[in-house]
Amino acid sequence: MELLLTYDVSTTTPAGRNRLRRVAKLCEGYGMRVQKSVFEIVCTEPELLTLIDKVQRIIDHDEDSIRIYRVPKGSFRTVRMFGTAKPLPHDDALIL
Repeated sequence: MELLLTYDVSTTTPAGRNRLRRVAKLCEGYGMRVQKSVFEIVCTEPELLTLIDKVQRIIDHDEDSIRIYRVPKGSFRTVRMFGTAKPLPHDDALIL
């Protein structure tokens, strides 16, 4: 499945800045950053459930906001980009 994950983490305190770094690091393990707080993610249903569980353990539910949008399969191949945006290799083989 293809997802867009966006976040808005309050950074007015040191704890908030720490949460922001933790959310960003978590998202980097699941997808590709396309904006400062927007990630494109290709994952399975179990991976999504794990991601949701982990992000909910990090955020402050009274101050932070996470949004996950399911987009139709193939959406990342058809995105229109302007400015400095570059296509990302979602379908390329992973080299470990």
